[in-house]
Amino acid sequence: MRPTAINLFPAPTGPALSIAGGTYRIITSGAQTNGAYAVIDMLVPPGSGPGPHAHPDVQELFYVLEGEVVFRSDTQTTTAGPGALAEIPKGGAVHNFTNESDAVAHLLCVVVPAGLDQFFVEIGQPVALGTFLPRQAPSPEALQKLQTIGREYGQEFFSPDYFTR
Repeated sequence: MRPTAINLFPAPTGPALSIAGGTYRIITSGAQTNGAYAVIDMLVPPGSGPGPHAHPDVQELFYVLEGEVVFRSDTQTTTAGPGALAEIPKGGAVHNFTNESDAVAHLLCVVVPAGLDQFFVEIGQPVALGTFLPRQAPSPEALQKLQTIGREYGQEFFSPDYFTR
């Protein structure tokens, strides 16, 4: 039997969260999609982006709305500008992205299945939308907490110099 409804999600009402120097906002959560996927709006200021990480059970799609970011993996480095769609397939490739430009980058990220959205809620610090907190090296306690929470969501973290050593 085919579904008969169209799911319409209201404007996002979730908090804006400071994560990896950027501001992330959950547009559609896994709770709203029965865990099928989540959509995350990302504002990434110059010099920001997550460190090298992997998540074998999650596929990520990044659509660049404004600005540009550099995506890295073990096998490639590529710059994505407005209109580009970057995919991190399931399987656990170590990857990251960084805004190496002088303007804020704006991305939409779709994660399949959902889960990273809740991970972001757990690790992020609530801020006003568009507010960027300065990046600071985490304390050993904060790093341990991040790694513990990350493991719960299938995340593996690598050293910041992973792609440059």
